[in-house]
Amino acid sequence: MAMSHTSKNRLCNLPPGTVITGKWHGRSYRLLRRLGSGANGVVYLAENGRTRVAVKLSDDYASLASEMNILRRFAKVQGAALGPSLLEADDWQSPFARETIPFYVMEYIEGENFAAFIRRRGKEWAPVLVMQLLSVLDRLHQEGWVFGDLKPDNLIVTGSPPSVRLLDVGGTTLQGRAVKEFTELYDRGYWGLGSRKAEPSYDLFAAAMVMISSCCPGPIEKKGDGRAQLLSIIETDRFLTRYKEVLQKALDGRYRKAADMRRDLLAASSRHTSAENERKAVPSRRSGRQVKRRRQARGIVETVVIAAALLGAYAFYIYWQLAM
Repeated sequence: MAMSHTSKNRLCNLPPGTVITGKWHGRSYRLLRRLGSGANGVVYLAENGRTRVAVKLSDDYASLASEMNILRRFAKVQGAALGPSLLEADDWQSPFARETIPFYVMEYIEGENFAAFIRRRGKEWAPVLVMQLLSVLDRLHQEGWVFGDLKPDNLIVTGSPPSVRLLDVGGTTLQGRAVKEFTELYDRGYWGLGSRKAEPSYDLFAAAMVMISSCCPGPIEKKGDGRAQLLSIIETDRFLTRYKEVLQKALDGRYRKAADMRRDLLAASSRHTSAENERKAVPSRRSGRQVKRRRQARGIVETVVIAAALLGAYAFYIYWQLAM
């Protein structure tokens, strides 16, 4: 069940400075700005004292409870930061309406949107970050979940060296069920390339679309044959063409594990790096040969000039002797 339209509009327009005070725990959070909204709630950046946090509000108790359960499960997965940490949950007695609004508080992950990071740092970062993403997805899939609504807006690049973190677990679904939330551009069903069954290949299609959309200069809109259109986009982009085989397999649903897609993406990236290094080395060898040839030519010229000078001097000497 999603939020009602009226409730969503009201929660989406809370003014900065609004203080959310928990009914049961008594902690207060001052809202700074809205971070995003979805079918099941609205997320704000807030502060509690000097600590910045993310607060999600919704009138849908069941959805919030499901998301908190997922975050708790994520926290138990060792060796992988699958999503933000859950800090607390409470209810807020809204002064703007005579109703109680449930909310939960989670870690605020400071960073940059995935697509914005690629635009700023360059396409070469796309396969690097997608390989990181695939490692996170592999752990998530091993736990029996599918992220579902995988898109650049739900990915953040943080830290140094840069690393990818998942945001907004609202679409996370148990494998075998129907995906709860999706965004058309990253949904294989929209492109006519598979069902909306929650399985690893669903996320891997979306991972391929994240890489494609982040490397494309303009918006992508479905026109006609979805598969043919996506392959055309890959083939006409010099950078994406290097990863055509991997992206095509992901779009066609031929990967069953994120680890397999990551392995192939790493191999394709390594091949490109080796080819690029070889290409850079060729001009160096050529320039070396060219320098050698120039030196040889210079030596010949110098020899000819010296010989001509000696012949001239000898001719002058003979002429001078005859004149005597």
